[in-house]
Amino acid sequence: MDVLIVEDDDSMAAALLAAVKSTGHGATRVARGSDALLIHRDFDVILLDLGLPDMDGLDVLRKLRQVTDSPVLILTARDDERSVVLGLRSGADDYLIKPVKLVELLARIEAVTRRTNLSGGTKNTHITLGELSIDLDRRVVVLAAREVSLTPTEFDLLALLAKNAGSVVTREQILDSLWGDAFMASSRSLDVHLTALRSKLALPGFIVNVRGVGYRIEADPK
Repeated sequence: MDVLIVEDDDSMAAALLAAVKSTGHGATRVARGSDALLIHRDFDVILLDLGLPDMDGLDVLRKLRQVTDSPVLILTARDDERSVVLGLRSGADDYLIKPVKLVELLARIEAVTRRTNLSGGTKNTHITLGELSIDLDRRVVVLAAREVSLTPTEFDLLALLAKNAGSVVTREQILDSLWGDAFMASSRSLDVHLTALRSKLALPGFIVNVRGVGYRIEADPK
């Protein structure tokens, strides 16, 4: 398990890094919320301080929740009831008050990851939607017995939408997954690849534009 520690206090960060690594897990520390948003995809769990130098930790949490379901544990000195409630309602999986016993912190990390793994289910490597078949391992798309030639980005875009067939995938989620930064990447790239993908599939109404939100793939293409 790899843990991302978002903490601007050097001494606190050092203690957290040592504690996590002592259990055999990987750990990386960043001091800024913007850095966390750039690299969060590489980690299984995020420890998030709220008092960061470049942006409030709750804003970081809200942005993370737009693009990832990875467990986030808030670790902060803010101990008033309003902050606790706001943090949990904003999407945190747990809320710990500094100073925290490292043994308790490690137990909380294990608990949230265990819950996530139990609810995650088994990995699906093949998706079938009507006459459309997507082999995620071989990266092959077949439509009505005809293989469809896609660029790597077009395939990744189709796979992301297909994994969430019937549900809306936001533009932020797509940009974060494909280009690595939901909040800085140019959305024009998405528009170009989406247009090309629709043209190659030639399935009218298959990829639906949900105005102002994102896109939904129909679960039963005709």
